[in-house]
Amino acid sequence: MGIGMEYEQLKNELIRHGKLYYIDDNPEISDYEYDMLMERLKEMEREHPELVAPDSPTMRVGGAPLKSFESYTHSSPLLSMNDVFDLEDLRAFDRRVKAAGETDYVVEYKIDGLSVALEYIDGVFVAGATRGDGETGENVTENLKTIHSVPLKIENAPRRLVVRGEVYMTKRSFEKLNEERDNLGEPCFANPRNAAAGSLRQLDSRITAQRKLDIFCFNILDRDGESDIQTHKENLDYLRSLGFTVSPEYNVFADIEEVCSEIIRLGERRSELPFDIDGAVVKVNNLSLRETMGRSARSPRWEVAYKYPPETAKTKILDVFITVGRTGVLTPTALLEPVWLAGSTVSKASLHNLDYIRSKDIRVGDTIIIRKAGDIIPEVVETVFSMRPEDTAEFEMPSVCPECGSPVIRDEDGAAHRCIGVDCPAQRLRNLTHFASRDAMDVAGLGPAVTSLLLEAGLLKTAADLYELRSEDIAELDRMGELSSANLISAIDDSRDRGLERLLFALGIRQVGSKAAKVLAQTYGNIDRLMEADIVSLTAVPDIGEITANNIIKYFALESSRILVERLKLAGVSTEAKEERSADRRFEGKTFVLTGALERFTRDEATLMIERLGGKVSGSVSKKTSYVIAGEDAGSKLRKANELGIPVLTEEEFIRMTE
Repeated sequence: MGIGMEYEQLKNELIRHGKLYYIDDNPEISDYEYDMLMERLKEMEREHPELVAPDSPTMRVGGAPLKSFESYTHSSPLLSMNDVFDLEDLRAFDRRVKAAGETDYVVEYKIDGLSVALEYIDGVFVAGATRGDGETGENVTENLKTIHSVPLKIENAPRRLVVRGEVYMTKRSFEKLNEERDNLGEPCFANPRNAAAGSLRQLDSRITAQRKLDIFCFNILDRDGESDIQTHKENLDYLRSLGFTVSPEYNVFADIEEVCSEIIRLGERRSELPFDIDGAVVKVNNLSLRETMGRSARSPRWEVAYKYPPETAKTKILDVFITVGRTGVLTPTALLEPVWLAGSTVSKASLHNLDYIRSKDIRVGDTIIIRKAGDIIPEVVETVFSMRPEDTAEFEMPSVCPECGSPVIRDEDGAAHRCIGVDCPAQRLRNLTHFASRDAMDVAGLGPAVTSLLLEAGLLKTAADLYELRSEDIAELDRMGELSSANLISAIDDSRDRGLERLLFALGIRQVGSKAAKVLAQTYGNIDRLMEADIVSLTAVPDIGEITANNIIKYFALESSRILVERLKLAGVSTEAKEERSADRRFEGKTFVLTGALERFTRDEATLMIERLGGKVSGSVSKKTSYVIAGEDAGSKLRKANELGIPVLTEEEFIRMTE
């Protein structure tokens, strides 16, 4: 057998097994066997790149990250649908249809996802794009290739075919993704639709490939050649015959009352489905009548989306407990008398913060009405005051952290209550990951996964413990080894000399970002002087307001913070400002605004040049702005500068000012 024939057979075998696993949910071989076949295919493609086929399963794993998405102009507009919210509105829709002609209807699930167009030339998938504004979307072809239910090649297709579909994430994949993100200290997605949208718009298609997206196709937007298809149902049947995944149910109904019954039936099954729906779509089945009815500027007149109301249930609050998040925020959660709601038993619901509790006057012992926001997250709708026991009391947030006993403060600029303990167990992963991040102490190789390993092994509690780690202890951990541990120790050693500016940012003091850390380091010179600064001294520093100043004072007032600083000093971590102030202060008292695309330098580089010469960079134009530096495609900031008569500099003019 020649290499070409062997490659074709192996490729087709993997395509078949992929369909069995990802689409039919009926695998014939183990994951290991599949992986071994895939490795063989990759090896053949590396050795014989001329064999690589456009429908190769290797296209599903993602490629090199893009810098940005290109725009894609849709050949046919991707219109939105008109929504209806009750059956009477649906009957009114039927009367408008009947005025144009007789027809039956097709009812489909309204998948809660992200609309896309898929373009095929000679049966090969060549481009895919988001809906965007309906006329122009983002070209996300490489990301769509990672979705196993998107055919990379179809047989017996017209020369050109454009199909519309809805990308979504199953409930099971959504729960797994959020569990992984929570373990890494990353924010969880609110619902599967947000997760799907964020995953499809990743610049790195390898990330998209890990997110397990899926798609249902539901319409033909464009095709070459004649077609004898006369109904929407025939369209869906045709798409399925080509290998596209279509809605698992699409039934035809003779009149609107049958449609109403079907909508009620589908609504009752919502909780049983493996994917989210937020309604049902009712479409005129007769394609020629669709042409007669036409469309408005934004939506077809021959279809509507019936939106389901959220389900509610009544239950009782048994208790309220506090959890501490990875940023130190205390979140009150209601422990509920278990109740069945939207497909699952609900026994707790987030109460978010004290303002939320006060606005609904929620108390332990109350009877409440709950629903699932986005059909996923339980939330309190209202309190049933008529059923309130006489002995209830208003809820109060704790004054000390339940995890570490450190003081709890309320954010001056928000509703959150926050633990300010530097070694709070609940915050360790987040704090240590931030400490080691690139803009902070820049410890290469110390990301969330490795930090989690060190925490689980008991080798880390605070940032100071990093500088006491031994290579031999790290080498014994899972997925590490002598080389990895040696590299990590070397990176930790290199971080000792980052200077005060980077250290202040790394400490994670509330509202002290990289910009504030820089001006504090320049002003005080070393950490000891900063630790002794009072409110008057701090608020006199440019860009340091009263809220930030109070956060700094509260942070260094904690014994745990002072112990951490002393341990870092003993470990040889620099607590001195790294650079002296420039003697050239020609931009002293001047405020610059950067706008548009700069070619000679990045915005960070321009900011550094300005600050080294004593100037300040602002994000908005006002009467206090001294100069605006404008690059290509400058927009509203340039217009406002011209309106206010503020001098506008080109990059060349700015460079001459710095020479």
